[in-house]
Amino acid sequence: MGRSGGNRGGAGGEAPRAERDGDAASPDELISAALAALARGDSDDARRRSDRLVARPDEAACRAVDRALFTRLVRTVSYAWPNGWQPAELVRHVRRENTEGGGEGALHARLATDVIAAEARRYDPATVDERWSAQLEALGATVWWEDDDGYVAGWAARENAYRAEWVEAALEVLHTLSRLPAMATLLPPPGRGRRGPAPVAAARGAAAVPSRMLERVRALLRKAESTEFPQEAEALTARAQELMARHSIDHALLAVEEGAQGEGPVSRRLPVDDPYDTAKAVLLDVVAGANRCRAVWDQGVGLSTVVGFAEDVEAVELLFTSLLVQADTAMVAAEARQRAGGRKRTKTFRQSFLAAFAQRIGERLDAAADAACQEARERAPEADLLPVLAARDVAVAEAADAMFPETVTSRVRGVHDHAGWRSGRDAADAAPLRPAT
Repeated sequence: MGRSGGNRGGAGGEAPRAERDGDAASPDELISAALAALARGDSDDARRRSDRLVARPDEAACRAVDRALFTRLVRTVSYAWPNGWQPAELVRHVRRENTEGGGEGALHARLATDVIAAEARRYDPATVDERWSAQLEALGATVWWEDDDGYVAGWAARENAYRAEWVEAALEVLHTLSRLPAMATLLPPPGRGRRGPAPVAAARGAAAVPSRMLERVRALLRKAESTEFPQEAEALTARAQELMARHSIDHALLAVEEGAQGEGPVSRRLPVDDPYDTAKAVLLDVVAGANRCRAVWDQGVGLSTVVGFAEDVEAVELLFTSLLVQADTAMVAAEARQRAGGRKRTKTFRQSFLAAFAQRIGERLDAAADAACQEARERAPEADLLPVLAARDVAVAEAADAMFPETVTSRVRGVHDHAGWRSGRDAADAAPLRPAT
């Protein structure tokens, strides 16, 4: 059961009367004792204490345990929101932390989704930010059970599982929730949000980019992901970068010309998943840099925060998501060629491939962005472009430094497979940068 670690939010720690493990102990005491065992990393003791929660003397005592567990889950998840977490991030984290022995943590993620749905009942919909509500909808976080006392029976029927499995999963989810680190708050927590259009400075970014532009970029990236020809994929991606960079420049110049006030950098967290999360984080960093953004990676939770102006952050997410698909496709093909030659060092090859791909893609995206700047200067030679872009760079740097005052820069290690590095460079450097339109 579970993983070792500290605790927060009143859900872990040493049980105040942990020695009372018999029938006289209250459900809360038994739960606290089990959580304390998980926090110590003592899986054997945690399993014994979980068994005591399951084997209560009668049905009423079992219901009391289930009610206490569910109540504590709902209470503990509410502590996550003022600490910066969002629903989709929380469910993903629960899945990650409870993925062991080849499992996918899906059962734990579904349980966490139910708990979030139960906790969401506390809030007036008018005080829940629309972006928050959209995450709940995407997760399918709805109260599907008739009443909380019948939840465990409904859960067992849905999961085709025993009550003992519910108790074990609930303890593990509760253990995960009690150890959440604090993160920067990017959305108003439920109860503190508002309905209606979001302020520009807090907008997710899509509204800042014309839908026709986004659709054009997405179409280019879809073609890049589906083509079997590396040259075409590279060219299409470069074209998408140029379009987004051109829009960003035009938007910046227009804002200065119209004296737009109040518009500043926004922030968005993007998942960076295993395997090879370090190489993927580097890829996101170079994509962010090419689009005048900053990316700060938290390896512990597998999330990277991108800070920049709305249209640039939108470009980063679109390009990064597409490049992950393209890199994976190219890597599988390159690896197949290596295996045909008799080599079997898959892990080192892939790590080196992705690192080289990220480095070279960064160079080429920078070149595409520079080309867009040059084109903008030629189209409007009277515009004083460089000070405008420099001012935005300063604003982004200040926003990122304020949000993350203690970031650390580290070197990428473990990249020592020459064939993988060469293949990754080739995959990112297979075509002329600027395609014909």
